[in-house]
Amino acid sequence: MKKYFLLLILSALGVSAGFCQELKDINEPVFKTGEQLSYKFKYGFITGAEGTLRVEDGEKIDGHPTYHIIADGKTAGTFDFFYKVRNRYESYVDRTTLLPYLYIENRKEGSWKHADRVRFNQAEGKIVANKGTFLTKGKTFDFVSAYYFARGLDISRMKVGDKFVLPYFLDDGIYTLSITYAGKEVINSAIGKFRCLKFNPTIIAGHIFKKDSKLYLWITDDNNRIPVKANVGLIVGSVTMELTNAKGLKYPLNPIK
Repeated sequence: MKKYFLLLILSALGVSAGFCQELKDINEPVFKTGEQLSYKFKYGFITGAEGTLRVEDGEKIDGHPTYHIIADGKTAGTFDFFYKVRNRYESYVDRTTLLPYLYIENRKEGSWKHADRVRFNQAEGKIVANKGTFLTKGKTFDFVSAYYFARGLDISRMKVGDKFVLPYFLDDGIYTLSITYAGKEVINSAIGKFRCLKFNPTIIAGHIFKKDSKLYLWITDDNNRIPVKANVGLIVGSVTMELTNAKGLKYPLNPIK
């Protein structure tokens, strides 16, 4: 389960940012300080990991007020006994533009550890990370900031089959994620039944995913745009991400009664 939290959240962020081909400026964030989303990750019927996303007031960076956005992931139950994972991903974003200034990653997976500290200079098109300096074109995000920026994008002109890409920095380079809009569905969750938008991000078959694996993600079709569920097939079985709690939202949730 060590990579599933990162994989599914990355997909959620990429999907959310795929709402509009042009990453226009956001007039107003659709989230606020105090928002917290909680998830569980199930391998079949077994809960193997838990994750949270939360928003706090951040410190000023280069004189600019920021939001401090934190994503935590950890193994649970039997998985935690055999292979302990404690991962944290943090992003400091401008409170007006929602573009990232600083991204911090700390991952502990068994005996393996990894840390990174990434500074974004959007004006100069430059990213400075532990592994060097990288040049960018246009808006570029870490995967945490991408999701919170994208939640405010216009989705009114999307049609089934539309594809989009999102640039993000991770580990040692800049990558793009291709996403296809797959329509609307009603999804049950631990906190209610919601009308959702469905997406299919592209994944690469390999040691974890079988050749015909599909990754799907459902997000609320409302002003909050929060992930409710994600599912991906593996070589053996599948992994599902499910929303278990949401609090501090800027807009009321409207579950179907």
